Amino acid sequence: MAFRPEHELHRRRLGRNLGVSLALAGFAALVFAITVVKISGGGLVEGYDHQPRASILPQAEVRP
Repeated sequence: MAFRPEHELHRRRLGRNLGVSLALAGFAALVFAITVVKISGGGLVEGYDHQPRASILPQAEVRP
């Protein structure tokens, strides 16, 4: 039994699928890169737990 020749519609669909998959892979790589840069930036990593923290409160002015 011989295979039928591929229809033109399938070639177009394959091209679109490859384009969407490349765009998705690019977006995932971008999110990963941003995450790595933010984490490797160092410094103090503080989560937001709905509590006031001394590190974000304005400093009081000292008047002589």
